[in-house]
This record gives sequence, C-alpha cells and structure tokens, in this order.
Amino acid sequence: MELGEKLRQARLDAGLSQRQLCGEEITRNMLSLIEHGTAQPSMKTLQYLAARLGKNVSYFLEESAVLSPNQAAMDAARRNFDAGDWSEALEALKTYQKPDPVYDREQQLIWVCCHLELARKALEEGRRPYAQSLLERIPSLPCYCTRELERQRLLLLGQVSGEAVTQHLPSLDTELLLRARDALLQGLPDRAGKLLDAAEDQAHPQWYLLRGESYLQDSQYLPATQCFHKAEATFPRETAQKLEICYRELGDYKRAYEYACMQKK
Repeated sequence: MELGEKLRQARLDAGLSQRQLCGEEITRNMLSLIEHGTAQPSMKTLQYLAARLGKNVSYFLEESAVLSPNQAAMDAARRNFDAGDWSEALEALKTYQKPDPVYDREQQLIWVCCHLELARKALEEGRRPYAQSLLERIPSLPCYCTRELERQRLLLLGQVSGEAVTQHLPSLDTELLLRARDALLQGLPDRAGKLLDAAEDQAHPQWYLLRGESYLQDSQYLPATQCFHKAEATFPRETAQKLEICYRELGDYKRAYEYACMQKK
C-alpha cells in the first residue's frame, strides 16, 4: 500500500474528515493530493499528520524506506543559502554524511553554488587568490544544471586569471538570436545587427532571416534581399513578404509582383 493510501485509511479508521486532520498546519487540498499520490509530504508534514493520527512515522513509510540522517544538515544549508549566507551553508554541510540517495545530488548542487557565489563575492572585493582557490575546488559538476554551472565557473576563472577560456565555453548563439529578435520587436535594428554580428554561426537560415529584418528596418534594402534569399528555402512565407517590400523599394516592381503572388498561393 502506498503512503497516500495508508494515510487515507488511517484517517478513515480514526473517523476524521480531511478538514479535521489538516488542522491549521496544511490545506485540505494538499492533504487530498497526498492521499491520491500526486504529492509527497515533507518529513515535517508527515510527522504532523502521524501525530494527529496516533501513528509512528514509520507506519506510513515503505519497509525499505530509510529516513535520511542528513535532514537537519540540509535544512540548515537550504535556510542559509536562501538567506545569502553561503559560508554558513557550507558550514552546515560539513556534517553531511555520504552516501545518501535522498540528498546527495542536492547537496552537491548547494555546495557548488555556494563556492560560485563566494568566488563572485571575493572577486568584487578584490580577493583574487581566494576566489581562484574556491573555483579550483570544483573539479567536476556531477549535479543539476551542469553545463550552466560550468559556464559560470569558467567565466569567473577567466576574470581571476585573465586567461582566455572561450574554447571551453558553450556558444552564445541561441541567446544572441533571441536578444536580436527582441531588439527587432522594439524597433532597434542597429542593436539587433550588432548582436547578430557577434554570433559564431552566421550561415544559419534563422540568422539570415533576422539579419535581413535588421537591414530592412534600417532601410538597407539590397543587403536585406541578399539575406532573405539565403533564408528563403527554410522560411518561404516569411521571406516572401519581406522580399516584396525590398524589391518594391529598390524599384524592381516585376520581382516585387512575383513575391506578392507567392503570398496568395
């Protein structure tokens, strides 16, 4: 029997409604989700419910379930991390006992994030050697958000040492294209063009479509047509409208008419 089913049966055996069992600690909706197995209670919530039902917490857990000895350490680490006290969060993790299948990955994530935040703070305060020592304590990142955390670590290392780390960094092209699109929506073609010119891959149809739009908004119709033609096979409908405008402005009314007809098909 699952935890939620055990909880519901124990409530019914005790003759309690969901509202009566909830008291003032949790909502009836949350209790309903727990009983139906769509939400898992925290240990604090489970202890509260078990006490109201006159049961031990172990009654609701599967026989194979093991309570983590690291509950207190993780609670303290989370609390200090949320408060921006990263040194205290690391201090709390010193009592952490491995292995722990419940918390190991979260512990690694908090540990890495604390080192990154402390290194960032040390850099702001001009303590470069300390910042470097913090960053070098992170040999690998076997936790959540690995690529993004590694990117942050490398950027901070670059600030500390002044050495180029770009060969290790992931491409920024996706972000650059998104920012360029946003700039175009705001009517800022010059900004969009600069963002696009910073991209590594300038042969992608999406890049040509956006670069063409930046030229078009800047009334540079000839380079706009060249870009739109290179994006035409991938984005036929979007480029047809743009090319009609470009050719009309360039005085090539025959080509403008051709692209106007394409839009009606």
